[in-house]
Amino acid sequence: MKVEVEIGQVHRFELREALLIYQAGRRSFITRHEVLAQKQGPPVLGVAQPLTTAFVANLAESLGGSAAAEVLPESILAKSDRMIAWWTPRRRRRMFYENPEGKAQELSGKMFPQPPLVWSVSNGDLEIRALRENKRPDAQTTLAVAPYWNLSEDGRVCLGSMRCPDSTSVASIERWEKGFYESAFTHANVGRLTRHGGGHDALWNEMAGKRCPFPSDALIPLPQTLAQFIQGR
Repeated sequence: MKVEVEIGQVHRFELREALLIYQAGRRSFITRHEVLAQKQGPPVLGVAQPLTTAFVANLAESLGGSAAAEVLPESILAKSDRMIAWWTPRRRRRMFYENPEGKAQELSGKMFPQPPLVWSVSNGDLEIRALRENKRPDAQTTLAVAPYWNLSEDGRVCLGSMRCPDSTSVASIERWEKGFYESAFTHANVGRLTRHGGGHDALWNEMAGKRCPFPSDALIPLPQTLAQFIQGR
């Protein structure tokens, strides 16, 4: 098979190789095959070959996928072409609530102390965990449940109508955070979000308008480390 594409000038592209993607749930692997021309009939695939990192790097570069170098601030915990993870210390942010049942409506629009957080964006998905200490975590730091609605058990944010950047650059971090806090919290995805005796609503009612630090003893600790979180485990 030959394809002609005009990009300022005519280029002749020949079908040389094919990649086959196998998936089982969230796990996948890829095989690389030489495309063999036949005297009669369509081309066929050759024997599967392992996919090397060098091949992937060359392919990404040829498709224009190489990312420009960025200066990484101290808040960045991990970075790749398709993933970025960072942390934020304790601070105060405004939060909004909206749902048909009118739950937590009295909290909407108020300022609240926030716990230190770890954020991760990978392939367009935003995941958030909390930190029990207000300092930059290392690989073995254990995390806690982020005490917010709209989060699943693995920390993944239900994006809904949230305005999301289309990149994972350092420059996109502020927009990810802004999108998270400025979109409405609409529902609880898990049964327990906090160790506070009165639950989620009582915790945030208690925090509304306060300037004190977020109480770390209200966070539910997890056995998950920062390294496991970043690696998707």
